Parts: sequence; C-alpha cells; structure tokens
Amino acid sequence: MAIMETIDLIALRNYSRETSQPTHPELLDARPIEHVNKIEIDEEHVTITFDEHTTRYYNANEITHREWVYKYNDDPAFVKAVRGVIEQARRHLKDLPENVACPPGCAECCSGYEPFVTKADVQRIADHLGMSFDAVLREYVVERPSADGYHLGWLRKVSDDVADQCVFLKGSRSGHYYCGIYAARPNDCRDFSPIGCEDVDDSLPRKSAFKIGPPFAPKHRKARRNGKRL
Repeated sequence: MAIMETIDLIALRNYSRETSQPTHPELLDARPIEHVNKIEIDEEHVTITFDEHTTRYYNANEITHREWVYKYNDDPAFVKAVRGVIEQARRHLKDLPENVACPPGCAECCSGYEPFVTKADVQRIADHLGMSFDAVLREYVVERPSADGYHLGWLRKVSDDVADQCVFLKGSRSGHYYCGIYAARPNDCRDFSPIGCEDVDDSLPRKSAFKIGPPFAPKHRKARRNGKRL
C-alpha cells in the first residue's frame, strides 16, 4: 500500500491570509524527490534536479526533469547541513587524486585517441624531424579540411584501425612506451591531462621509472629513377 504524504492545509490557509493570494492543494507537486541527478548549492539556494527522463527521436532527444529550489538562509537545519558540507570540503581541500600524474610509460591515450594537428603542429614536427612541411603532412597526417582552415587533420596510426597506436609511439609494451617526438608533439597532446582520464593503465606503479629509448626516426624513401628504385 502506498503511503501518501499529507499536505499542510493550515499552512496554505495562513499563506493565503498573509499574502492575499489564493492557494490550492492541487497546485502543489507532492510527489517525492527521487532519482536525483544534480544538487547545486549557492550562498542562498539549494537546487535539486531530479526525475530526469529522455525521449529519443531519430534526429533529436527530448530531455525533461523536475527541479526543486529552496532558499535555505532562514532554515537553521539547512544552514547547519550546508555548513557541514563546507567544513567537510575544507578538511579534504588538500587531498590529491591518484591521477594527478600519468604512470610512467602508460600511453593509453596514444591508442584510440586521434590528436588533431594544426599548421603550426605540422611545421614543428617537420622542423624536429628535418623534413618538409608537405612530407610530414603526407606521411604522418590523415588530412581532413576544417571550416576555418586551422586544423589540417589528425596523426596517423600504425594501421587503419583507429584504436591502434600512434605512429610516433615508441616502446614495446605498457610501462615502457614513450613519445618519439615528445618535444615536438601536437598541442592536443600537450593539453591532455591525466586528471579525469578513465583509460589509464592502473596496473602500472606511479613511482617507477624507465630509460627512454631513441627518438622516432623517419624512414627515408629510396630515390627512384625511371620508376625503379636505386
């Protein structure tokens, strides 16, 4: 048997008397707060977003939810509860996550991800490898035009499989990988942070270290004459 919460009709009548505004029980949403999606707290209000539903169409999604907003300043119990949350946050202010730094040799982000490259990235890689801009673009970039012409494409993988390793990744296995063009890596790679990364190799110790091997070296194509290799 479902238990129905009672509505304070006396409070409604008092509200009508104090404000001269009519009130009706049917205008109250007395359904319970369930399936909470988000809680926001500012200096005056607590906002709870809950009971979210998604209706999916071929070309769009319709998302609906309920929202409860409460100005808690004059409610001693709420002020005490929010103070408890703030004090708990202060106690944990200096707690650091485990993923504040990448485990040495992880390189999980170098597989599956496709870092975009700009004209500046391609030129920096070309200068680093002693190659021409066009040669790097042809050999190591999957070209894709962008609307503003800023991005030229993304770095190639060692195969056509997008989950494969970056062509510049060096090393034999997880824990021993390293970037072969680290000093000249694209800005997409430079901006990547391990914080929030869900693909990190958790089996690797974070205090270990290994010796970096030789850098990436381009394979120079043999010259041709009359269509034949020399």
